[in-house]
Amino acid sequence: MPGLYSGVGDGFRTIKAAEGMKGFTLGWLPTLVGYSAQGFGKFGFYEIFKDVYRNAAGKNEPKYRTLGFAVSSACAEFIADILLCPMEAVKVRMQTSEPGKFPTTGVAGFKYIQNNEGTAGFYRGIKPLWARQIPYTIVKFVAFEKIVQAFYTNVFTADKNSYGKGTQMIVTFASGYLAGIFCAIVSHPADTMVSVMNKTGQSAGEIYADIGFNGLWKGLGTRIFMIGTLTCLQWVIYDSFKVAMGLQTTGGK
Repeated sequence: MPGLYSGVGDGFRTIKAAEGMKGFTLGWLPTLVGYSAQGFGKFGFYEIFKDVYRNAAGKNEPKYRTLGFAVSSACAEFIADILLCPMEAVKVRMQTSEPGKFPTTGVAGFKYIQNNEGTAGFYRGIKPLWARQIPYTIVKFVAFEKIVQAFYTNVFTADKNSYGKGTQMIVTFASGYLAGIFCAIVSHPADTMVSVMNKTGQSAGEIYADIGFNGLWKGLGTRIFMIGTLTCLQWVIYDSFKVAMGLQTTGGK
């Protein structure tokens, strides 16, 4: 939560002193389950929607390709967030609730919300989650596709198929990290809103009144590092799977 720690080092020391190393793994189960489901939905539905819009555009597809990337990723993320939201609510409550006010294990936390708040408790943050994740994913996929295209147009100028899988994976790695930087910047304010909303139950307007514009941007440097690395790994894992299945890596001219 904004203002809780003065910086990354202070946060690390405070958590370690108060909770030990286990404090850094709190919420690992809902994080694993939630983001696995989200990733499956995001990448899987992106490929489906991309084919749908490509076929709908027909011969005009090259002209509207970037728009197709954006619409496909937005539709995929809309569905993926419905899969993520329950586990995200559990994770955030576990990590931000005062000691003794909420269970510290994923299964118990899920049951607590289910028994005391019902379905509404899991989806209280769905709108700000969409506000965070849909722009994030549009930037992630469009930026990644365009950066890969730029690599194969300006750096690796031969036909993509002429390069080995190792070279193609290097392009995936670099493009994924650069795309992640843009993702972090776009999604950070809404991410702050989601975290505070799940902890306090305040509306977006009430949160903004408390922390102001500058408060929305605290922790951006840490988020850039985290999201850049995460986005890069997601693309590397995804393209590694495609390569293992005998498919092309994502993107190109």
